[in-house]
Amino acid sequence: MHPDAWLVVIDPQRIFASPDSPWGSPMFPAVVEPVRRLAAVAGERTVVTRWVPGRDPQGSWKAYLEAWPFADVPDDDPLLGLVPELADLGRRVVSVPTFGKWGAELEAITGPTPHLVLTGVSTDCCVVSTALAAADAGATVTVVTDACAGSTPENHAAAMTVMSLYPPQITLATTDEVLNT
Repeated sequence: MHPDAWLVVIDPQRIFASPDSPWGSPMFPAVVEPVRRLAAVAGERTVVTRWVPGRDPQGSWKAYLEAWPFADVPDDDPLLGLVPELADLGRRVVSVPTFGKWGAELEAITGPTPHLVLTGVSTDCCVVSTALAAADAGATVTVVTDACAGSTPENHAAAMTVMSLYPPQITLATTDEVLNT
């Protein structure tokens, strides 16, 4: 992994990992080990993000939370907590009420045009939203294909196809490829 890269572990939360959650990814268990391998190398350059519902949602977010009332819980609800398998990575945590995690909070940690190595869940929602916004802002983005979990394997593949259309700003790589660069 490039020494100036920032590992971003997107939303490793119970709401996205639990098989009992309507938003639980069946792919999540498979990404834990690759994420831990990457974090072991990234060390202090690891950032964990969390999706939290907005306290006063406006526009489409209001309709979204009305459609998914189970997710409209306080920020400290256990449903929004980090999964135990990755909770120790959360020394730097960015919690925002948006799908995309690129914004002022993450930029304050990584700088304005960083190299981001993206992992996490869900490939077809929060990962792709983060990757596109970060690349558009000038970041160099590597999406780790085997360290991202989609809502379904088909949706994961579709999101990877979309992100593969943005080289050289966004590149796709496996955990082994990232660790060997």
